[in-house]
Amino acid sequence: MSQTRVIDPVGVLFGVALPVLAAASMLFLAHLWEPRLPDEVATHWGVSGPDSFGPVESSAWTMALLVVLVGGGCCAIAALARSLLMMRRYMLVMGLGVTGLMVATYVAVLGSQLDVADAAQTTFPTWSIAVGTIAGAAVGWLGAALLRDGRERIPATQPPAPDLPRGPVESPLVDRVGIGAGTTVVLLGLILVPTVLVCAVADSWWPSVLVAAFAVLVVSLLRFTVIVDEDGIRVRNLATDAVLYDLDEIVGADVTETRPFQDWGGWGLRVKGRGRYGLVTTSGPAVVVTIASGHVFTVTSARAGELAGALNTLADRRGANAPTDATGLTEPSS
Repeated sequence: MSQTRVIDPVGVLFGVALPVLAAASMLFLAHLWEPRLPDEVATHWGVSGPDSFGPVESSAWTMALLVVLVGGGCCAIAALARSLLMMRRYMLVMGLGVTGLMVATYVAVLGSQLDVADAAQTTFPTWSIAVGTIAGAAVGWLGAALLRDGRERIPATQPPAPDLPRGPVESPLVDRVGIGAGTTVVLLGLILVPTVLVCAVADSWWPSVLVAAFAVLVVSLLRFTVIVDEDGIRVRNLATDAVLYDLDEIVGADVTETRPFQDWGGWGLRVKGRGRYGLVTTSGPAVVVTIASGHVFTVTSARAGELAGALNTLADRRGANAPTDATGLTEPSS
């Protein structure tokens, strides 16, 4: 059933129901606190303090709609079980991170104005941005780990074409792609060091927490482990299988040269047309895996030839072991 599921219940819970519940909670809290708030609450702060005010009810509805449309809009794809699992996971984390930011900030803003006669004398609770973003992203990672891949799986009925590369099978064949440990340290330093210096000058440390969480997300998008074995090909990221194609559904694997920006428009997980996905972290060789369902998955790797050869050899064995019908043609595996 999981292979034919269209909607992922976990995705519905975290990607749809949670943002809606968060928005409803904001409306309820604003209604509950309204008697203790000024007639017009501060809704925006400038350099010198609050510079925009409005009724609490209208501000609550505005923020609630933003949570549903922006936060919920980002992570709603998590509910679509047949979309690429890795994309669903990242969109869920980002969407709930945005949701957490907006909810925590709005609640903190209202809380800072409770029992205050003049909202113009209040200060903006900057800490809420970091706290909300990290809390929302953490809930997003929890939901992401629980998502299941429900994309349609169609078995390949023929072995890979004879002109595709073959090679010895070292099972499992493991390759770590993306930036290395040294580059990771440099990248984190380029992001975090300037942030710490700015925070020190401004005597405000909350932005460093927010930037650190963002830096971890960026680095995770550039470090992956590709594994080829008797089960097929899978890509692991942050201790979970982010992409998985079974051996039975692989039509064939080839090697090509690719460039992240020129060919894919950037680094990391990319989409280029319907069903064409790329995990591109460097310029150079890449293994291109064609799937019977119509997906074409490209992964940049210095060992692209080995990966493609091993996949095709394993797929040949799959064909040799498959049952045949009365005409001698290979029957699709169930």
